[in-house]
Amino acid sequence: MRVSVIIPTHNEAQAIGRVLADLPPDLVTEVIVVDSNSNDGTPEIAADNGARVVQEPRRGYGRACLTGLAKTNSPDIVVFLDGDYSDRPSELPILLGPIIQGHADITLGSRLRQQRIPAALPWHQAFGNRLAAGLIRFLYGPKISDLGPFRAGRADVLRALELEETTYGWAVEMILKGTLAGFRVVEVPVSYYPRIGKSKISGTLKGTAGAAWFILSLIVRYYFRHRSAVTRPPV
Repeated sequence: MRVSVIIPTHNEAQAIGRVLADLPPDLVTEVIVVDSNSNDGTPEIAADNGARVVQEPRRGYGRACLTGLAKTNSPDIVVFLDGDYSDRPSELPILLGPIIQGHADITLGSRLRQQRIPAALPWHQAFGNRLAAGLIRFLYGPKISDLGPFRAGRADVLRALELEETTYGWAVEMILKGTLAGFRVVEVPVSYYPRIGKSKISGTLKGTAGAAWFILSLIVRYYFRHRSAVTRPPV
């Protein structure tokens, strides 16, 4: 299978080389680093390590992921991975396994289902992820515990979902649309480590609050939008 890996970056010079070096070469067909105005040499390091670098000057985590998705070269599976080395790219087989075996259409790497390094995930971020995942389980049904960035999906499924969120709400859009469309969303446990460098989300109050707002409001908005569509009488 052709596997494309998309890595959004912004000033990840300390980590991106290690991320790219840890990707299993026998599984990965192409690596696309979508860089947003880095000024620390991240794009150059990524290119030197064999990645195709795409510049996306517009802000937004979801926008970077969507830009990378649009630049892929006919993959069967697309993987999304952060560039801070908190997730381990060497665990890619864990993420791809359910899809390759035909048991899943989308897989999510959960950072909360097994022992993790202390302080790797700040308490408020872990709490927020558990809250959002619990709300998704209650309203939509999929058995998930986390909204981790290490995830994969069949390329044809991702195209069918017509993903469009450009903010941190992108983290849940794939799950919600996939579930509502009847695709199999499966969670697998992955390890998680303290990131290299400062987080753009959990490292600041503004980033944490902004991400929480986009995620929780999107979960509720999609739920009522779906209910309205289901109960609307035919014309």
